[in-house]
Amino acid sequence: MFGILPTACSRAAVDVKNFPAPTQDITTAPSAGPQSVVLGGGCFWCTEGVFENVAGVTDVVSGYAGGTDASANYDAVSSGSTDHAEVIRVTYDPTKVTFGNVLKLFFSVAHDPTTLNRQGADRGRQYRSAIFFASDEQKRVADAYIKQLDAAKVFDSPIVTTLEPLTKFHIAEGYHQDYAKQHPDNPYIVHNALPKIEKLKKLTESHATTQPK
Repeated sequence: MFGILPTACSRAAVDVKNFPAPTQDITTAPSAGPQSVVLGGGCFWCTEGVFENVAGVTDVVSGYAGGTDASANYDAVSSGSTDHAEVIRVTYDPTKVTFGNVLKLFFSVAHDPTTLNRQGADRGRQYRSAIFFASDEQKRVADAYIKQLDAAKVFDSPIVTTLEPLTKFHIAEGYHQDYAKQHPDNPYIVHNALPKIEKLKKLTESHATTQPK
């Protein structure tokens, strides 16, 4: 992703404000504590930058999932020769944001789920759209939501997001962590991550103004 500027983390044009919420969700008891989900949506700089600005999300870590321990490094993954995807592990407070809420933002703001093994100019299986589920409940809700969005024809093309079992999450190299936050002037971030973050902020503001007081 280095050197690639406009559209590298692009997404399909959808009506974000009216994007449907999932009809199914995971009910988590407050005593269960923080929950997490691993998501692949292209360049992890962009997806991390979005979810770091979501209320109720307590931690976001960039990493790799889907491949072997030996190939869990940026040089190998970026070559496209591994089974890894660039992913983020989103940890959230289920009393403030649900699994379904996280998925809604993943599909509506964070990336384009209709491009196979690609996000904009970033191409290869390492940039695939994927949900690495850690439980049958995560798989059930994610699968139902994909079918719901496809049936409603929210996107012009079918969703290609894969559902893959999470066998292990590998934390990416330190220089990848908090990249958008640490390098807001990087041209890649300016052209790709910041517009999504701004879209998220406007969406959050519009929801806040329409909530009953």
